[in-house]
Amino acid sequence: MTLTNMTHKTLALACLLALGACDAGAPSGEHAKPTSAESRAGHAGPSETENHADHDENFTKVSRDEGDKSVKLSAQEIQDEGIRVETVQSRKVSQVVTLTAVIEANRDRLAHVAPRVPARIVKVTANLGDQVSTGQSLALLDSSDVGDAHAAYLQARSELGVARAAYERAEKLHAEQIIAQKEFLRVRGEFERSQAAFHAAEDRLRMLGVTVSSAADDKAVSMFSLRSPFTGTVIEKHAILGELADPEKSLFTVADLSTLWIEADLYEKDLGRVKAGSAAEIEVAAYPDTVFRGKLTYVSDVMDAKTRTVKARIEVPNEERRLKPQMFASARINTTTQREVIALPVHAITLIEGKTSVFVQEHGAFEVRAVNTGDRLGEMLVITGGLSPEDRVVTEGTFALKARMLKSALGEGHAH
Repeated sequence: MTLTNMTHKTLALACLLALGACDAGAPSGEHAKPTSAESRAGHAGPSETENHADHDENFTKVSRDEGDKSVKLSAQEIQDEGIRVETVQSRKVSQVVTLTAVIEANRDRLAHVAPRVPARIVKVTANLGDQVSTGQSLALLDSSDVGDAHAAYLQARSELGVARAAYERAEKLHAEQIIAQKEFLRVRGEFERSQAAFHAAEDRLRMLGVTVSSAADDKAVSMFSLRSPFTGTVIEKHAILGELADPEKSLFTVADLSTLWIEADLYEKDLGRVKAGSAAEIEVAAYPDTVFRGKLTYVSDVMDAKTRTVKARIEVPNEERRLKPQMFASARINTTTQREVIALPVHAITLIEGKTSVFVQEHGAFEVRAVNTGDRLGEMLVITGGLSPEDRVVTEGTFALKARMLKSALGEGHAH
């Protein structure tokens, strides 16, 4: 076989193999059968999509675009939720000086109670926290000095009785000219000296803090009551039964806590902006939603050379006893200058996704808008950024809107 014949046979075999491959790849019918997945997709009805849409309609519509959230409510829903919308307006308010302060007892109504002479504590009748009234006994004490004073009082009272009787008799005899003028003057002198001695003994008992009536039974006593000087609260107690009380050491501290002092340091730069009589507001961590109102009553005339501050005092009523001495406080004192600000009720502001926000009525919906806040003015909070005058802001029902937004977000997560 020649080389040429071998080449022709090889080419013919290659063509036959190529035709066989084409016939094997062609489908057996005119059209290929659809797959089972394609069949299910082609025959799916609208019911599943419609059911999903119906499920979403059960929730308040909330926009989920980046940076934009809004809640749409019908007029009836707005009424049912008690939502109130107000137009933002700027207002003039006094500028404030904010200071860190400490609450102190009113030192004009604070007493350290101690005996005036050394005495043994026989009985303790008051405890820490007790409310006591003026003259109420705090403890019963026994003192030899008081016993001596009682004895002197009783002796002086007895001598006065004798001298008075002698004087009355001498006065009658002198009137009838039975005794001489000299004798009458002598008797009268004795009576006056007895009077002076009696009053001295009486005053001695009073100076020891003892009532005279306790010695009225003609028997000297050494025990006496330590009494409260005014109505107040026992805030300190050092009296221990059987111990010796010393005049230099307080047994009880009684304070009238119906008013308190707020002590603060006023910086030199703020001295010209405040004056005694200015209104002040106090806040404490224990009651973050409560503002206590008081008045600046004192600004020191002496500056601390090291801190460059002066002492300032605010007096605050404390009838409910919620404020306690030694609490830390934040004090805001109104100044003589004013400024224009935008302020909203505290309850109109809420926290959404970690941002201080309000709801603004805009484009037929309530949109969430982040704001910046400043000083608190009573029940109002100054808005320093995020709002403009004439914006329509929700002032009542903020939490109802927030609840609807959260409910809608949970509903969408459940549906998908």
